[in-house]
Amino acid sequence: MLTRAHTYTAHGHRAEGHQRLRIGAKRDGTITAIDHDSTQQTSRTEKDSLYNHSTATRLLHACPNLHIAQRAVRLDLPVPAYIRAPEAMASHGLESALDELAYALDMDPVELRLRNHASVNYDTGKPWVSKRLDECYRHGAAAFGWSERDPRPGAMRDGDTLIGSGMAAIAHSAGGIPGSAARVELTTQGKAIVQSATHDLGTGTYTVMSQVAAQVLGLKLADVDFQLGDTAYPSASMSGASSTVPSVGAAVNRACTQARKDLIDLTVADERSPLHGVPADRISAEGGELYVTDLPRRRDSVRAVLTRHGKPLKAGVEPAPETPAQYATGAVFAEVRVDPRLGRVRVTRMLGAFDPGRVLNRRTLRSQVIGSFVWAVGFTLTEHTLVDPHLGRIVNPNLSGYLLPVNADIPEIQALFVDKPDPTSEALGARGFGQAPMCGATAAIGNAVHHATGHRIRDLPITQDKIIRGGR
Repeated sequence: MLTRAHTYTAHGHRAEGHQRLRIGAKRDGTITAIDHDSTQQTSRTEKDSLYNHSTATRLLHACPNLHIAQRAVRLDLPVPAYIRAPEAMASHGLESALDELAYALDMDPVELRLRNHASVNYDTGKPWVSKRLDECYRHGAAAFGWSERDPRPGAMRDGDTLIGSGMAAIAHSAGGIPGSAARVELTTQGKAIVQSATHDLGTGTYTVMSQVAAQVLGLKLADVDFQLGDTAYPSASMSGASSTVPSVGAAVNRACTQARKDLIDLTVADERSPLHGVPADRISAEGGELYVTDLPRRRDSVRAVLTRHGKPLKAGVEPAPETPAQYATGAVFAEVRVDPRLGRVRVTRMLGAFDPGRVLNRRTLRSQVIGSFVWAVGFTLTEHTLVDPHLGRIVNPNLSGYLLPVNADIPEIQALFVDKPDPTSEALGARGFGQAPMCGATAAIGNAVHHATGHRIRDLPITQDKIIRGGR
């Protein structure tokens, strides 16, 4: 059991990093080159691992000439680790630099990104099968009221308070890791028990996997019992890299698809069933019943079929070698109010428009957005681990010196979703999404501070003294 102070040194943390970006563009806004050089800390005992990725720079925007360098400096400090949304740091640098480019070109930041929307995956050289980031820009801007802002920095006021709005693109990998296994048992009571050795971090895995199973099997949600968290269950990949839905969801889909096929075959072969002799491809399942698709009154209940069968029906699948490498994208818009005398920044509105593929559960997705935006407020404005340069000790390992946002610091949050299936996803067209909203949200807040004050503050967190000093 760790004390609060011990948590600063006894396990991983987000590595401190420094970034240098240079972006070249034509007068019409077409980006011609990006040079992204980042340096981040590691410990003297750590292997060669870098925990802040530059994936977004490589994949998010169209650019024919790209140079990315990532370096590590060994220090006598605790070992860094993956912290939610490792791409967040690189995304902050990239999206802040793009905002600067927009002002240098006298171009709207949304329009700049639309002109450089990448339709090709530069890792593979092939077109993106399902990427609707351009729709996110348009839907988000319209819902936020982006066109109503005065684009001039420092021009929007409410009395002595400066008002600013900023935006940024977000992107996070969602797949490309080993697959998972799952098994399903249809009981004689017409219910389903689905198992996989995954876990629920609070993201709603229980709920979403039950939904996937219910839809594929044609059962009511209340008749599905999804079980996890036990190594006796079929193996599952880690809950990291926004991979649970594409990995475990795909396994649940495949296992339940096999179980449904076996159930239909059993039904049409049963002389006591009203569906006896009907071709299997004419049978549909919904609400705990099987029926002839074009003659819906001719039906049989799943419970009746399995009761006559006299024993459960079981199916399972082994892990796929790898889930498809997918990419969740979106756009974040933020509004801030700044008191220039006190240097106080209040985030008053945040809106995100996202493309997570098919939306399986709008409530759990919105919950991920809320959590990410809360973290982004802390990341951008208050959270800072201070190290004594002489002793290497953490000097603020407490809640009085390491400032976390509270309810009063969090603005109105709105989340919009494109909600169109990704054809490459076996998880009913859904992508992983959990960490995506965090990427770029910090840049949207920082860009809003610039729009409000006219000062570009490149060092996080954006504290009151930096506002008062005018970014110097």
